[in-house]
Amino acid sequence: MPDIIFQPVRDEDIQAVASLAGIIWRRHYPGIISAAQIDYMLDRMYAPETIRAELCQGVAWVKVMVGGELAGLASFGPVDDGTAMKLHKLYLLESVRGRGTGSAAIAYVAAEARKAGFNRLVLAVNKKNTGAIRAYQKNGFVIEKAVVSEFGGGFVMDDFIMVKPL
Repeated sequence: MPDIIFQPVRDEDIQAVASLAGIIWRRHYPGIISAAQIDYMLDRMYAPETIRAELCQGVAWVKVMVGGELAGLASFGPVDDGTAMKLHKLYLLESVRGRGTGSAAIAYVAAEARKAGFNRLVLAVNKKNTGAIRAYQKNGFVIEKAVVSEFGGGFVMDDFIMVKPL
């Protein structure tokens, strides 16, 4: 496996990151959520103005570079009550999954969370995303609870909240 490097997303990276998210989501999520929900969520979560706003609000966005190529993305930031760091997004191209890239990304975010003084890392994952759930469990996350939340557009997020002590 080539070197894995994590680089902060800069303004000039935003379009490439948004495009990569579209590629990953459209290949990974059919069968988990509908095509209409995929498009709706991509439009809301990965619009360049959304990414810029999150960066301005202190959400960290990083590019996952494998062998010098953009192969994934992650974003993370403190939860609203300040009790934990939340891994908002972790998406990788299929070609780098199962090769330690996801584990390296989780370790990177966990280290950043520790540096910021947090002792817990939390995330939400779709209940039907069994491959991701297994990967998170392999990396020390446990399911804390199940939640269903409105996302808008008539869509819901049917997730597990998973927690990893740091």
